[in-house]
Amino acid sequence: MIKIKPLVLVVDDDIKTVDLIRLYLEKDGYRVLAAYDGRQALEIARGKLPGLIILDLMLPRIDGLDVCRIIRSESKVPIIMLTAKSTEDDKLLGLDLGADDYVTKPFSPRELVARVRAVLRRASSEEEAGPPELSYGDLVVDFVRHQARLAGEPVHLTPKEFKLLETMMKQPGRVFSRLELLEHAFGFDYGGFERTVDVHVMNLRKKIEPDSSSPSYIQTVHGVGYKFEGSCDVQ
Repeated sequence: MIKIKPLVLVVDDDIKTVDLIRLYLEKDGYRVLAAYDGRQALEIARGKLPGLIILDLMLPRIDGLDVCRIIRSESKVPIIMLTAKSTEDDKLLGLDLGADDYVTKPFSPRELVARVRAVLRRASSEEEAGPPELSYGDLVVDFVRHQARLAGEPVHLTPKEFKLLETMMKQPGRVFSRLELLEHAFGFDYGGFERTVDVHVMNLRKKIEPDSSSPSYIQTVHGVGYKFEGSCDVQ
């Protein structure tokens, strides 16, 4: 049986860029929709439910970062940022809002298609793996609803904080290197971002640990990385 490839929404205010991406995606078997501003992107994303979104950050009407934030609050659809901004802070901001990967302009259309394949593979494997909810002590994490609770109270995590917690909590006791956590939570293993794992873990500890200065959940393994300590209860 032939498997139908997901519908991809391409969002960019430059028609030539959209047409180029469409050409390469359709050549690879994907069905493609296009939007040329942020408001149109939200309407199509909500109405057509694409399997992946390629999203430029510099958009008219509604900025790409706001589009990313809104979509991620409503859906787990994979998002690849397309941006002319190349600074680390710009990339991290988009990734923190829930984007799964980024491609910097000017880009190789073939590389972009390869990124699309990789992000979709990762999203598919994550959907198939693991229980819908885990708990450890007072900490309960619902992976379907993307919600965390501590002693019954909701814990407000950023998408990347949630992904880091999910990655470690689903394999308690396993030590993850910073590069491994980058690949799981951010979708790439670029070494320049290793320091951001420490920042995210620090923020995560402040939200879920009874005492962040003496953490009981997320343990540091010096010289290696981090692990989630203890066994989890499947709900």
